[in-house]
Amino acid sequence: MPLFFRKRKPSEEARKRLEYQMCLAKEAGADDILDISKCELSEIPFGAFATCKVLQKKVLIVHTNHLTSLLPKSCSLLSLATIKVLDLHDNQLTALPDDLGQLTALQVLNVERNQLMQLPRSIGNLTQLQTLNVKDNKLKELPDTVGELRSLRTLNISGNEIQRLPQMLAHVRTLEMLSLDASAMVYPPREVCGAGTAAILQFLCKESGLEYYPPSQYLLPILEQDGIENSRDSPDGPTDRFSREELEWQNRFSDYEKRKEQKMLEKLEFERRLELGQREHTQLLQQSSSQKDEILQTVKEEQSRLEQGLSEHQRHLNAERQRLQEQLKQTEQNISSRIQKLLQDNQRIRMEQLMSITQEETESLRRRDVASAMQQMLTESCKNRLIQMAYESQRQNLVQQACSSMAEMDERFQQILSWQQMDQNKAISQILQESAMQKAAFEALQVKKDLMHRQIRSQIKLIETELLQLTQLELKRKSLDTESLQEMISEQRWALSSLLQQLLKEKQQREEELREILTELEAKSETRQENYWLIQYQRLLNQKPLSLKLQEEGMERQLVALLEELSAEHYLPIFAHHRLSLDLLSQMSPGDLAKVGVSEAGLQHEILRRVQELLDAARIQPELKPPMGEVVTPTAPQEPPESVRPSAPPAELEVQASECVVCLEREAQMIFLNCGHVCCCQQCCQPLRTCPLCRQDIAQRLRIYHSS
Repeated sequence: MPLFFRKRKPSEEARKRLEYQMCLAKEAGADDILDISKCELSEIPFGAFATCKVLQKKVLIVHTNHLTSLLPKSCSLLSLATIKVLDLHDNQLTALPDDLGQLTALQVLNVERNQLMQLPRSIGNLTQLQTLNVKDNKLKELPDTVGELRSLRTLNISGNEIQRLPQMLAHVRTLEMLSLDASAMVYPPREVCGAGTAAILQFLCKESGLEYYPPSQYLLPILEQDGIENSRDSPDGPTDRFSREELEWQNRFSDYEKRKEQKMLEKLEFERRLELGQREHTQLLQQSSSQKDEILQTVKEEQSRLEQGLSEHQRHLNAERQRLQEQLKQTEQNISSRIQKLLQDNQRIRMEQLMSITQEETESLRRRDVASAMQQMLTESCKNRLIQMAYESQRQNLVQQACSSMAEMDERFQQILSWQQMDQNKAISQILQESAMQKAAFEALQVKKDLMHRQIRSQIKLIETELLQLTQLELKRKSLDTESLQEMISEQRWALSSLLQQLLKEKQQREEELREILTELEAKSETRQENYWLIQYQRLLNQKPLSLKLQEEGMERQLVALLEELSAEHYLPIFAHHRLSLDLLSQMSPGDLAKVGVSEAGLQHEILRRVQELLDAARIQPELKPPMGEVVTPTAPQEPPESVRPSAPPAELEVQASECVVCLEREAQMIFLNCGHVCCCQQCCQPLRTCPLCRQDIAQRLRIYHSS
């Protein structure tokens, strides 16, 4: 095979550019342009055809490559049906496909600087083609079908071997610019070709027996979407639709070139930074290597110096040891001679002492005993005096330290009390002075005390718990593949999710109503009445419905005290509404209390147990039982010294924690609406757009807060 036709392997830079351009074309929000120019391609890859077909690309730029054919094997031109601009200049094309006419949407065709020998006859089917550039090729003639290009406005055939123009070119009434080599033309004559495009068209129209109209007076054909209607000549006036489209395409080309240039600059800047980083890395490696060599050389020199010094020191030590050994040997000899002499003298003295015992020795012996006794007494008295002095000094130090520490602690305690009292007085005075803080406190208490808002919150919490349990049950039933039960669970889940959405709307509506009430109160407070918001706050604290007050007044005192002791005073309205008494509670079960509204299982058992104890104590001592008509004065619930917490509910009543189906680590905390699934944690739900279980779109996310 000749070297000219041998496929060239693209360089690494060209391959990276191709991958980058293909990825850029597939990105979301990308424009309609696919640019794979300057990639050293010998044929257009199959992925480019697929990308143009799937993403409906309108501009395909493949210039400055090594293409020998436009259409590779196993590819169809129909994949480029949406292409309006096809740029193939600076390649090695020898021919265009025979079915080029299938590109009916094509408006610009640029095959400049190629090796084309002829143009296909199907080029006449490109009825929307406006620009045809075949400059610098090897064409010898133009096909007659060029006359069917009813929208052609620019034609460049210079740099070829063409000497004659087809007469059918006179039918192209929209041609505004015709570029050719006038000196090489035979038909029309050189003089006509040198006179310009209008003179050439007038000559061809005269030869064909047609009347010449300037392009500005000719209406371009209007193509319908189905492509059935043909073009019609219209002398009504010029149309600038195609000029606008051409201007738009030119603007888009210029924008694209600017973006391409900017991308190229960014790429060059990135390569420059990368090269700079590599150069710095190489310099660092070289510096590190040189420093390493220097350190190794220094270590070697230091080691040799130390070894030399060590050997010198060893020789010095050996010489010193020998000298010391000689001195020691001489000293031992002297000492041994002296010891021998001392032993002899001692033996002589002992013999003399044994032989001379007199009365002076007896008297000296008694004086020694007396002196030893006196010395013992003085020693004991001195020791006692020292102990006493140490004790007195230690006691004095302890007393001084205790006094100083007590004074310091009293001073600090007084300072802390003064600070606390000052902060408390300051906060109270600030609240009393600033009406905005009073208003904010009143608004918070209003939302907290509102019965309708509290009921909506409790219903929302119950529905969230039910949705969590249904999701867990649905996950278990999916593994068992029970379709009937799965459908029933789905229906219940949809019903609960609809109810949850309705309750959320009601909650928002109630909050709006409370804000309107607050606005009305604020409007009434414009009279600048002193302590207006404090009065409203106190009034809201003491406010209860009239019917509830009457019902609570008829409750038994022991039952009220029992609920307050169990920190269940918020159930007083429920007990008063149902007119529950101690005798009636003794006949009820935990299930009956749950139906009434006491949801805590531990609190249910504790209430029933304490009621039974009260009744048993009343039977033993009848005077403890309250009379039937005793009235209980409702007071604000006081906090007991030690609040009795209800015992924990049975394990089977607790809501089991559900893990996230995405990360399988954290607890599921988010409800997806409208489907109602509780299957994701807060971190994993952020990027999701559809539910992981049912694949439905997520319209709203709701966070579940589990009480500890």
